[in-house]
Amino acid sequence: MAASELYTKYARVWIPDVEEVWRSAELTKDYRQGDGVLQLQLEDGKELEYKLDPKTNNLPHLRNPDILVGENDLTALSYLHEPAVLHNLKVRFTDSKLIYTYCGIVLVAINPYETLPIYGSDIINAYSGQNMGDMDPHIFAVAEEAYKQMARDERNQSIIVSGESGAGKTVSAKYAMRYFATVSGSASEANVEEKVLASNPIMESIGNAKTTRNDNSSRFGKYIEIGFDKRYHIIGANMRTYLLEKSRVVFQADEERNYHIFYQLCASAHLPEFKALKLGKADNFHYTKQGRNPVIDGIDDAKEMSTTRNAFTLLGVNESYQMGLFRILASILHLGNVEVKDRDSDSSIIPPNNGHLSVFCELMGVTYQDMSHWLCHKKLKTATETYIKPVPKLQAINARDALAKHIYAKLFNWIVDHVNKSLHSTVKQHSFIGVLDIYGFETFEINSFEQFCINYANEKLQQQFNMHVFKLEQEEYMKEQIPWTLIDFYDNQPCINLIEAKMGVLDLLDEECKMPKGSDDSWAQKLYNTHLKTCSLFEKPRMSNKAFIIQHFADKVEYQCDGFLEKNKDTVNEEQIHVLKASKFDLLVELFHDEEKATSPTGAAPTTGGRTRLSVKPVKSKAGQSSKEHKKTVGLQFRNSLHLLMETLNATTPHYVRCIKPNDFKFAFTFDPKRAVQQLRACGVLETIRISAAGFPSRWTYQEFFSRYRVLMIQKDVLTDRKMTCKNVLEKLVQDPDKYQFGKTKIFFRAGQVAYLEKLRADKLRAACIRIQKTIRCWLARKKYLRMKHAATTIQRYVRGHQARCLAKFLRRTRAAIIIQKYQRMYVQRTCYKRKQAAALAMQCILRAYMARQLYKALLREHKAIIIQKMVRGWLARQWFKRSLRAIVYLQCCIRRMRAKWELKKLKIEARSVEHFKKLNIGMENKIMQLQRRIDEQNKDNRSLSERLNGLEISHAAESERMRVEVHRLRGAEEDAKNNANKVTTLLEELERLRKDLKNTQKEKKAIEDWAKTYQDEMEQMISELKEQNHLLKNEKNDLNRLIQEQGQQWTEKMQRALKEETQQLENDLNEERSRYQNLLTEHLRLEEKYDDLKEEISLAVNVPKPGHRRTDSTHSSNESECTYNSEFAESEEGSRGGEDVSKAILDMSLFLKLQKRVSELEQEKQSLQNELDRREEQFQRARARDDEEHKKARGAELEYESLKRQELESENKKLKHHLNEMRQSLRGSAEAGSAAPGSPPYTVLLDQLNSSNEELEVRKEEVLILRSQLVSQKEAMQHKATMTEPLPYIEDVQKLTDAKEISQAYMGLKDTNRSPRFTRRPTEVNELVSRLRSPFPDYHKLNEDGELWLVYEGLKETNRLLESQLQAQRRSHDNEVEVLRGELQSVKEDNNRQQQLLAQNLQLPPEARIEASLQHEITRLTNENLELHSDDPKEYKAYRISMLRRMVDLMEQLEKQDKTVRKLKKQLKVFAKKINDLEGGQMDVSPGQTTDEPVHPVNIPRREKDFQGMLEYKKEDELKLVKNLILELKPRGVAVNLIPGLPAYILFMCLRHADYVNDDQKVRSLLTSVINSIKKILKKRGDDFETVSFWLSNTCRFLHCLKQYSGDEQFMKHNSPKQNDHCLSNFDLAEYRQVLSDLAIQIYQQLIKSMENILQPMIVSGMLEHETIQGVSGVKPTGLRKRTSSIADEGTYTLDSIIRQLNSFHSIMCQHGTDPELIKQVVKQQFYIIGAVTLNNLLLRKDMCSWSKGMQIRYNVSQLEEWLRDKNLMTCGAKETLEPLIQAAQLLQVKKKTDEDAEAICSMCNALSTAQIVKVLNLYTPVNAFEERVSVLFIRTIQTRLRDRKESPQLLMDTKVIYPVTFPFNPSSLALETIQIPGSLNLAFLTRV
Repeated sequence: MAASELYTKYARVWIPDVEEVWRSAELTKDYRQGDGVLQLQLEDGKELEYKLDPKTNNLPHLRNPDILVGENDLTALSYLHEPAVLHNLKVRFTDSKLIYTYCGIVLVAINPYETLPIYGSDIINAYSGQNMGDMDPHIFAVAEEAYKQMARDERNQSIIVSGESGAGKTVSAKYAMRYFATVSGSASEANVEEKVLASNPIMESIGNAKTTRNDNSSRFGKYIEIGFDKRYHIIGANMRTYLLEKSRVVFQADEERNYHIFYQLCASAHLPEFKALKLGKADNFHYTKQGRNPVIDGIDDAKEMSTTRNAFTLLGVNESYQMGLFRILASILHLGNVEVKDRDSDSSIIPPNNGHLSVFCELMGVTYQDMSHWLCHKKLKTATETYIKPVPKLQAINARDALAKHIYAKLFNWIVDHVNKSLHSTVKQHSFIGVLDIYGFETFEINSFEQFCINYANEKLQQQFNMHVFKLEQEEYMKEQIPWTLIDFYDNQPCINLIEAKMGVLDLLDEECKMPKGSDDSWAQKLYNTHLKTCSLFEKPRMSNKAFIIQHFADKVEYQCDGFLEKNKDTVNEEQIHVLKASKFDLLVELFHDEEKATSPTGAAPTTGGRTRLSVKPVKSKAGQSSKEHKKTVGLQFRNSLHLLMETLNATTPHYVRCIKPNDFKFAFTFDPKRAVQQLRACGVLETIRISAAGFPSRWTYQEFFSRYRVLMIQKDVLTDRKMTCKNVLEKLVQDPDKYQFGKTKIFFRAGQVAYLEKLRADKLRAACIRIQKTIRCWLARKKYLRMKHAATTIQRYVRGHQARCLAKFLRRTRAAIIIQKYQRMYVQRTCYKRKQAAALAMQCILRAYMARQLYKALLREHKAIIIQKMVRGWLARQWFKRSLRAIVYLQCCIRRMRAKWELKKLKIEARSVEHFKKLNIGMENKIMQLQRRIDEQNKDNRSLSERLNGLEISHAAESERMRVEVHRLRGAEEDAKNNANKVTTLLEELERLRKDLKNTQKEKKAIEDWAKTYQDEMEQMISELKEQNHLLKNEKNDLNRLIQEQGQQWTEKMQRALKEETQQLENDLNEERSRYQNLLTEHLRLEEKYDDLKEEISLAVNVPKPGHRRTDSTHSSNESECTYNSEFAESEEGSRGGEDVSKAILDMSLFLKLQKRVSELEQEKQSLQNELDRREEQFQRARARDDEEHKKARGAELEYESLKRQELESENKKLKHHLNEMRQSLRGSAEAGSAAPGSPPYTVLLDQLNSSNEELEVRKEEVLILRSQLVSQKEAMQHKATMTEPLPYIEDVQKLTDAKEISQAYMGLKDTNRSPRFTRRPTEVNELVSRLRSPFPDYHKLNEDGELWLVYEGLKETNRLLESQLQAQRRSHDNEVEVLRGELQSVKEDNNRQQQLLAQNLQLPPEARIEASLQHEITRLTNENLELHSDDPKEYKAYRISMLRRMVDLMEQLEKQDKTVRKLKKQLKVFAKKINDLEGGQMDVSPGQTTDEPVHPVNIPRREKDFQGMLEYKKEDELKLVKNLILELKPRGVAVNLIPGLPAYILFMCLRHADYVNDDQKVRSLLTSVINSIKKILKKRGDDFETVSFWLSNTCRFLHCLKQYSGDEQFMKHNSPKQNDHCLSNFDLAEYRQVLSDLAIQIYQQLIKSMENILQPMIVSGMLEHETIQGVSGVKPTGLRKRTSSIADEGTYTLDSIIRQLNSFHSIMCQHGTDPELIKQVVKQQFYIIGAVTLNNLLLRKDMCSWSKGMQIRYNVSQLEEWLRDKNLMTCGAKETLEPLIQAAQLLQVKKKTDEDAEAICSMCNALSTAQIVKVLNLYTPVNAFEERVSVLFIRTIQTRLRDRKESPQLLMDTKVIYPVTFPFNPSSLALETIQIPGSLNLAFLTRV
């Protein structure tokens, strides 16, 4: 595809800009070939026409898709050009706060000017062992790559750190060295890595200074070689320095400082040791006040001085040498304050008794006169004579400054040499990694000799960089077999030739320095004459004849010639040097012992006085050699050292770090594009981009290409061969074959082709999305339409039916009403008509006659009147009309005017009032509506009243009319009816009265209506008020109820929360204590191993042969080491004593002195503890005497209670015996009468009695067993009184109680219930115990794994010694009873012989006689014992009778069983004998003896097993063999598969039981010590084998459980069987050894976790993050050059199934070894924590993994792990909770991240993640497809604002080294010791079962 085809509408491009360098714009119109103008729209919406260059017609750079913005590697960008690089760096730096970015092989580091938490040990551990492209860019990744390539390729490495001042070069180099020191460690205990790091503060103090651009600018270059041995441990280092800026010692520009060391000295001048230096503030010295800014913000110079001195001490510079260095530095400051005055124009003088010069001479140990003389004079030498000439003031000041610079340079070199000596190692160096921290390209307003040398060095480095980049590109192409075409790249060899070639700048400068009258001007003219016309890179400024311009690779630089010769010569007055050499100050003499002669040759000693002329012969000795040596100028030396540096770099594999300064104002995370692009051009980053873009910059593996662009393929294009598939697809998609190339493993694309493929992919996905959206929306719309249609039809059906029914009902009612009205109206009308008809007929008859008469008269009068009226009325009408018309018109005008005014006024008032009302009563619409409704109702009532009133008025008017008619009628009939006059008057009066009545009625009606209305209003108002009050009361009630509920809920939640917090705090404290203790154990183990290693080193160094201990090499014979382990400690002590005298040169004396001091402290502590032990022992003896008295009193009541209990049990046994006899008699009777039927009453009665008796018998049997054990214990106590007492368990139980009340209760309870022989001696009384428990020893109480309180080391040691003293006292009493015991033993032997004789006799008898004889013998024995007990103690006799009766009952039951068995066997034998006789014809005769002897063996075998006590006996000399066969040479796999779990532990405990049984304390101690040491030895030898460690963890725990289970402590005996209780240890209390074994188990557990972590670590990242468990979800983005094969090892790819298989393997191994279930849960929890922590840490450090699809993959993987937990029934072990941070991080990747609601949801969801982790995930979130959106910076700031109140650790990564504190809950075994069989495969035939 042509590039011009990409310039379509909406395409985004970069156009140049003056302010921002490059600016983004968007095409508003498609570009066509030949167009000279592009129509663009800027991001701010401004339209722009961009004119193309008509000559080149170059189109502007295209922008990369948003999906590629912010990539880790700039070479992963589709379009590689300057604006893309600049924009990507800016986005990463400002938006994502990422300061590191890859650019091919270069790491670009931008100085953030802010301390970032990305350099801790957790980050170092995260990058250790990782491939370079797998993690986000970091300086640690570059360091790890160098370290890995050094180990893999066995080739030396170099890290080249460059950049301008203030870009962070020194910090980057420092972090690289810190990484090497942390990861590799040192090969010995000399702490080489600490010394390497300690060199940094020293070199910074003497070589760094504050400049205008940087507060800690390195003013010299350094190359540090860190040496490694064959195991790649640091063994030493070496430093080379380049071009120290000596001029800074005597001159500093404004806002700059001298070297830090001077200000550190001035800040520490108040210290006593610095008083002799006579220093003051920095402002008091000329050399430190010129910059006028002696203080750096945030830096404490006094504190830095302390750091520097500590570093000197660590590097072996003793205090005297340090003070000597500080004397020289202080003398330089005083030298700068020496005032030189003019004596005349050609000479100068120093005033006598100059204070600063006196201090200088005093500090330097030189004479005042000599120094003052030679500061103002110089010596001139000719061929025959020597002159001493005074110098003017200016030259004297320059000579003073030159001397100061020279002294400082010598001091600097001396310090560097001593640093190198201290870092030098005697071990042969195998390889090294060099770190080059060198100045970057510099250009200032005034550039001098220093800038020239700096830029010359950068030219050389840039050439090396270009060649290396070009070489890597060529290797990559040739490796992939891509046709290689030469790429044109900038070669700066001409510029280098201009500087260093023959007749070059440096050559001409050296030549000019040799000239007697050489000057800067003459040198400049030579440069112009030589290079101005011949070299295009050399130019002359227009306005200057003392400067020249060189075109460097980065920029043009103008150099001022002033000072070049002087700086190149670097001369100093040799007579001044001679004065210093004659000093009494040894260190100063040492600095100048190899000083060569100065530029002006001299040969005589200086003299004092004025101008003197001497004639001296020239010195010939070594003159030629010295003059030849001195000809090396600074430029020549720098050129030679630079050539050596380039040779070193070319012999190594370089790694490049380019440091960028983002702005000149040191603002944090502020990016200045102009400054950045200037540095990018200068440091070669853009050249790397150009070289990459010139070829095929985008490179994809075939699998990555297939995975990414599978959507562009159709099914028939997909083949099994991925390579062919990709080829076929590319041929269809990209028509131009030059745009891509196929390599062996990768596809190479030209620049822009990936963007084109991405566009095709996005278009295809967009079309697919549109099609999916169209289909889904159509389906949703159709579903919605059908649903709405169905709903509408249903609604219509019901509504129409309802309407039809209503219409029909209305029609029926209407028709019925019409019919009713018709008949009703007809009846009313008919009745009215008939009444009116009758009245009308009567009235008509009368009126017609009257009217006829009146009509005649009227007609006559009217006729006459009409004539008169016609005339009068006409006139009057005309007059009235005229007046009325005028009045009406005038009145209308007035009225209308008045009404108009009123209306206007009313409207104005109404308008104002309405508007005001609206403003004041906004929101009162509802009230207005209510009032309006009420007004309408009142108007309606008024209208009804008005209608009624109108009706009354109409009726009144009709009545009045009628009355008037009647009055007219009466008046007409006046004359005819005079008699009726009174009647008319009466009628008138009646009429008037009726009118008054009507008015009164109307008034009453109106009053009633007004009252009713008022009453209604009042009632309505009252009702509304009551409603309001009711509503208020209800609201108040609800508020109170809600408040009560809320308060109750708050109190409940508060109490629950407080309880939960308190519980959690206690658990945390407990875990912290356990973790602290276990960490101490780990540290103790590490120190022991370190101690052993030291002893081995000492023994090897001394080479003194040790008897019994020979060590050949690391693979020496296990037999030799195993057979001599007992004497190992003693031999090591001998070796250490011998090594103290012989190996002082090798042994670290500081460590030896520390150990010796520690031994003396331990001896003093031992003596104090011994004194305390004696005092406590006396108190204990006194307290025990008092307790014995109390015990005797309590013992009497106890014996009385036991006697009552025995009597009760005897009566119960008699009753049981009586019932048993009755049952036997009833059984005999039933046998005589015949067997009763099962349902018969006798049978039922007997069965019930038998069942009840059996139940009661079982209960009594248990009670008798308890009493019997008590009797036996009492008997043993009486026989062994005051022997082998063990007060320790009792003391330990008391110590478990924390206050006096609990101790008192426990003490009284023990006095009442204790019957154990170990408590024959009482412990101390309560108060003494309380005082001991509350003693002021630190950490007195702690919880061990069983939840019991234990004492710390001092308390245990004291108790142990107390017990030992008691045992020694008791052994003396034991000796007196030995004879008694021997007599008893002899009697037991005789009894045993008798028993054997009886047994032999019984075996010869038949079965019946044998049983009877055994019963008789048993009765005799019991009788004898009965008599003995009765004679000894009557009370014990009663108890013994109970046990005897019990045994008699058991014997009788056994006799019955034997009788039944014998009868049954006899019957069977008879039947078999009969059958045999029938078959063989009587040939075989079976005697009765033979038939009855067979069943004897089953009887005797259990008796022998019963006699076995579960002990194993071994001889003392077999102990080594036991340990060897059972521990050292035992293979766990065979034991785990073929034998019972924990068999070695059981065997060892059985051996221990026998040693305890024979009361051999030495044997017990020796066996336990041997076992513990052997387990440690086998774990040290095979500690990496998970199976071995798991096996011995299981056996150690089982051995510990056995010691607890059989210790005799009641708390451990709850689950024991009676037989197991009999097997308890009887003589020794091994509580202290239990603690030692517990500590050993903790160490084994930690070693198990480490072994497991080493196995899981390589699988986690690949299986949890990288592998696609759900295929097709994750999209592969373009990768950069960092994903190169050189960093990727050839390993198999791990998947989630690999992790689960490994977890299954771990679980099955632990189960096979019989590991405790609780311990397995703890191991699984630790496993899941490691998985979650490593996964989350890698997620936080990998930008490519932070995407939506990866979040889905992680959540699926976590669900698989949870499913594994469910399958193993381990969901309650807490493992799932350890994955919570990872789960929340995965959810964070998938949730919506736009609005404030999303931010609130994220803050509430991610409670297990820290704020730093949440912000880091949001910053790293990267869209994989164009449909995803980035997280805005505003949203991230919103999250930070919401989470700023969180109190949490600022640490970013989880600590993967955390090990949860382990506990070992007591798990007793149900396995009986006597049943354990020892297999022959263990080779333990020398053990004897006892």
